Amino acid sequence: MRQSEIKELSIEELKERLAEFKKQHADLKMAHAVTPLENPLQIRKTRRMVARLATELTKRELQ
Repeated sequence: MRQSEIKELSIEELKERLAEFKKQHADLKMAHAVTPLENPLQIRKTRRMVARLATELTKRELQ
């Protein structure tokens, strides 16, 4: 998901996507702790996506 796509989302959609990515990030971390992931860079990508969504949500709430 690109930054331009994130800007087009509504606040409710941002909250939903944020929850989805947080859950996905937690699941990836747990799976990686048990057995190493084939592609551990997925953890970094999901963590950064969570940060992007949270930043956009905060920015909109402050306006």
